[in-house]
Amino acid sequence: MELYNYSLESLSRQLAAGEISSVELTRSVLERIAEVDGKIGSYLTVDEAGALLQAEAADVKLRGNGSGKTTPLTGIPIGLKDLISTVGLPTTCASKMLIDYRPEYDATVVQRLREAGAVITGKLNMDEFAMGSSTENSALRKTCNPWDTGRVPGGSSGGSTAAVAAGTAIATLGSDTGGSIRQPASFCGVVGLKPTYGRVSRYGLIAFASSLDQIGPVTLTVADAALLLGVIAGYDERDSTSINQPLDDYYGNLQKDIKGLKIGLPQEYFSAGLDAEVETAVRKACAQLAETGALLDEEISLPHTDFAVATYYILATAEASSNLARYDGVKYGFRSESSEGLLEMYRTTRAQGFGAEVKRRIMLGTYALSSGYYDAYYRKAQQVRTLITRDFDKVFADCDIIAAPVCPTPAFAFGEKIDDPLAMYLSDILTIPVNLAGLPAISVPCGFTKAGLPIGLQLIAKPFAEATLLNVAWQYEQLGGWSGRRPELVKEAK
Repeated sequence: MELYNYSLESLSRQLAAGEISSVELTRSVLERIAEVDGKIGSYLTVDEAGALLQAEAADVKLRGNGSGKTTPLTGIPIGLKDLISTVGLPTTCASKMLIDYRPEYDATVVQRLREAGAVITGKLNMDEFAMGSSTENSALRKTCNPWDTGRVPGGSSGGSTAAVAAGTAIATLGSDTGGSIRQPASFCGVVGLKPTYGRVSRYGLIAFASSLDQIGPVTLTVADAALLLGVIAGYDERDSTSINQPLDDYYGNLQKDIKGLKIGLPQEYFSAGLDAEVETAVRKACAQLAETGALLDEEISLPHTDFAVATYYILATAEASSNLARYDGVKYGFRSESSEGLLEMYRTTRAQGFGAEVKRRIMLGTYALSSGYYDAYYRKAQQVRTLITRDFDKVFADCDIIAAPVCPTPAFAFGEKIDDPLAMYLSDILTIPVNLAGLPAISVPCGFTKAGLPIGLQLIAKPFAEATLLNVAWQYEQLGGWSGRRPELVKEAK
């Protein structure tokens, strides 16, 4: 079996035992990129020369000849969503606005990956400025779902999930603002973890909505996600939203018995509009968890779920309007050359530099914050956000984990929803509440449709309970047997 086809956990063991080298592994991944990424389109930038240099340095460490300790990530090729700042590599946010931008610093998560000895392979495609649910909003490239190239990979971290599914990265980092890791992970049949807000540093993450954005791992298996989270998590004084909470042994906790643990199934997440095959797969997964001794409660309620999408698209767009005001063509980024005078330069730069979806959200957010409408929209949305958070608090007073679908449907076809913003926004109805409440959640493969499309099980935990979340996800993964599977594009993992 080709090296790119193994899990991070397995490769880490092989590297530590000296059975393979990081250079061999990195070459395998780079060759895989050359072989299939023309069809999948997950990468915006491939740093072949830089990756091989990093791999050589990792091999020195692995042989015990270098300074510094090795970690489970030493020598492992990892791709990054292209809104995570990297020294010397483009960080474009898949936008014409930042097409030539190269940061002068690494994001904290990148710094931690480098210190752990990971190999950065390149930057991955996404919806422009992370605004979208299909990666169709990228201004730079089309990314396809490896299970069916006529369908979207999900978004906004579509490049991150497609790369793991296709074997063009052993693991990746994405960001999740309203489901942007979990939804594409579900669509692409991989594991996607959204940590608690504040658990992973946002320093160096180019912001969409600052109170919602969170960086997290995309991996082939739950164990891989635990290993990656163990490296990137932790307090960072450079991030004002970072929370100084003790870290758990995520990987070491995976095999803990979950007998007696209570899992709630919210009625609102299994309502009208949920695809029948998705519901069947998720309910079967929950029944399998019950076989381990976990207790299911199918009567829990999150009554304000119906208000989540409207609340999110007021708060997120308002924050986007503020965050994207800096892109005006003055200090850095794209500047229109077809303008006369300062005000016209502002107008034409933003008109030409931003895509349609980004402009739509800026306008929505600016309206919600405008004089006379702030109280009616933004303030009211913050109040509803509090109600949604309280719903989760009440449930978690009696439950340890919430189980639900990730998305109402499997991956949809290109063009199916791109011209209907409301339909596109509603595809995130089951993931958005988690972001509004700042909770940790994970998508784990739990089956396939008759058409061969992946389905994801969403598990949600209390704040900073990632160890319990990963433990339950791992236990299900052993029963379900769906994680680690590959599309026909990639050889079957063994």
